[in-house]
Amino acid sequence: MTRDEALALLKSHLKNKNLIKHCLAVEACMRALAARLGHDPEPWGLAGILHDLDYEVTDKSPELHTTETVKVLRAKGIDESIVHAVQAHAGKAPCESPMDWAIYSVDPLTGLIISATLMHPEKKLKAVDLDFLKRRYKEKSFARGARREEIEESRNLGLELDEFLSIAIAAMQGIDTELGL
Repeated sequence: MTRDEALALLKSHLKNKNLIKHCLAVEACMRALAARLGHDPEPWGLAGILHDLDYEVTDKSPELHTTETVKVLRAKGIDESIVHAVQAHAGKAPCESPMDWAIYSVDPLTGLIISATLMHPEKKLKAVDLDFLKRRYKEKSFARGARREEIEESRNLGLELDEFLSIAIAAMQGIDTELGL
């Protein structure tokens, strides 16, 4: 599946523009992490863009999240490593590969970065730097839904937290126009 096909599939399943932007943010971070870690960015990017494909149909039943996505991806012949990463991001499969750990850790981080951007005086993603993000990260009451313990699992990628955060910030800044930030 190409990136364009994945984006079309995403848009056919999700109508909420913020959810689509979230998937684009996760994709950008996954591609950047793959490149940094010496992996092929294509499958990592596909896992990122497609990870919440069924979110709108399972949002009232979170225990079902990823079940529809898995069916769609398998029907389309998507590589099982991508399917597994999609399941792992939601705790529906154990994190076993670097791709699994990356998506598990990046998913909540993108929300933290977006929240930090909206709180920044400039309200622009390009204005968010590591220092600003780390200050928000340390505030327990800030963006509570961005589970810090999951973000910190990035250590399973062999990355220090600062480097992980920096990679994600830069990746999202690279698509700031698409994200509307």
